[in-house]
Amino acid sequence: MSELPEPAAADRANRSMLLRFSLMVLIMFAFGYLMVPFYERLCKATGFRDIDTPDTVTNTQTDATRTVRIELDANVNRLPWKFRPETPIVSVHPGEFRNLFYEVENNSDRPITGQAIPSYRPRLAGEYFKKIECFCFTRQALGPHEKRRMPVVFVVDPKLPTEVNTITLSYTFFEVDGIKS
Repeated sequence: MSELPEPAAADRANRSMLLRFSLMVLIMFAFGYLMVPFYERLCKATGFRDIDTPDTVTNTQTDATRTVRIELDANVNRLPWKFRPETPIVSVHPGEFRNLFYEVENNSDRPITGQAIPSYRPRLAGEYFKKIECFCFTRQALGPHEKRRMPVVFVVDPKLPTEVNTITLSYTFFEVDGIKS
């Protein structure tokens, strides 16, 4: 018959386990909270993309012989928000300026500030997807139960390789503090 642990030993083991779980939760929260500022600094340091400034468009010739399918995706990272594109799929000609909208709603009883981070598939599409105006350039502060339409004005560079027929633009909102650094 196996012996039961002494109550003091069981209490110590329980406290140790609680401390480990609490530390893990704290680390996960800090990682999620710091992800946006870390991403911004990494992009600025590498020169890859500066998410809070519009892209430069050099060629505005429209290539009417090609059509690119743009699939729009919206996600939130542990935010009590509803976030979605008004039109999930659009077709554009490279060089054609397009305006579309995303809708966001804060479902909580407190004000929350978020920052949207874009990503592209295929990855090389980010070089050719030029945003002129985007809600992702600034932090978005929403009051309790506030709902907002947010624009994205973009153009797909005609230099996009011809084998790329579909681009997925995905935004993920992360909670951030309300002060712009």
